[in-house]
Amino acid sequence: MESALTDSDNLFEQLQGLTTEARNPRTQGIDLASAAQILELMNAEDRTVAEAVGGAIPDIARAVERVVSSLKAGGRLVYAGAGTSGRLGVIDAAECPPTFGTDPAMVVGLIAGGRETVFLSKEGIEDHADWGERDVEEAGVGAKDTLVGIAASRRTPYVLGALARARSLGAGTVFVRCNDGPAPEVDVVVTVVPGPEAITGSTRLKAGTAQKMVLNMISTASMVKLGKVYENLMVDLRPNSNKLIERGRGIVMSLCGLDYDAAAAVYEASGRNVKTAVVMQRLGLERAPAEEKLVQAEGFLARALGER
Repeated sequence: MESALTDSDNLFEQLQGLTTEARNPRTQGIDLASAAQILELMNAEDRTVAEAVGGAIPDIARAVERVVSSLKAGGRLVYAGAGTSGRLGVIDAAECPPTFGTDPAMVVGLIAGGRETVFLSKEGIEDHADWGERDVEEAGVGAKDTLVGIAASRRTPYVLGALARARSLGAGTVFVRCNDGPAPEVDVVVTVVPGPEAITGSTRLKAGTAQKMVLNMISTASMVKLGKVYENLMVDLRPNSNKLIERGRGIVMSLCGLDYDAAAAVYEASGRNVKTAVVMQRLGLERAPAEEKLVQAEGFLARALGER
C-alpha cells in the first residue's frame, strides 16, 4: 500500500515533494519581524485557507452523503488521525453531543497513541500502519460505519493503515488531506491544498485550520441532513448545563413568539426538549402526541410542523 502512494522509497524525497513541507517565500523574514508583523504575516496566510477549502466542496459534499448514509443506517462517523490531525478529529467528535444532542458513540475519534496523545504529543507513533489497523479493529468499525482518515501530508502510515483496514471491513472511507498526489483506495478523497506554511512544515497552522474547517463542514452538514437543525437553530441540543438550558428556552421563545416565562413553562412541560416544546406550542398538542408527531417526521421539526 505504501509504495502505491509515494513517488519514491526515500522518505526525505517524499517530504520534499509535499507543499506543506515547502518554504514559503512570503514569510522568510518572519524571524526578524515585530510581533505585529508576525501576526500580519500569519493572518495573510490564513486568509487563503477558506478559498482552498471552497474548492473542495464537491468532494466534501460526497463525504457528507457517505456519512449521512452511515448514520441513518445506525452506523457511526469515525475519525482517524495522528498528531494535530488526530486531535482535530477527537475535538470534532467531542463537540457533537452538546451541539446536536447525539449519543457520544455516534461520532468518535481515533488518534495514534490513544488518549494520552490528545494532551501530550508523542513523536514516531504515526509511523505504524499496523497500529492504525489495530485501533480500527478495537473500535469495532464495521460495514455500517464511515471512517474519515485525516492526514495533512497524505502519507501518514497510521492513517493509511486505518483506512485500509476499515475498507476491508466494509466501512465507508473518506480521506482528508492537504497535499495532492497519489491516493489510497477509498470512497472519497477530499484534497485541500492551503500551500506552504508560515513556519515551514508546521502543519498545525494552515493545514490544521483547513482540516478543522473540513471536519466542521462534514459533521455539521451531516447533522443538518439528519434533522438536528431547524432554520439555523440547534434544536436537538441537550440541556446538560445552565447555559444550554437557557439557550433551549431562548430558542422556544424565538420560534413560538413567547415571553421568557411562557417559553420556560412549555420547555419544562416538554421534558426540556426544544423540538417537542415547539410542536406542543405551535400545534396545540400535549407532550406525548407532540413526541409522536416528531417520530412520524423522522425528527425533522419542519416536517412535524407541516412546513414541508
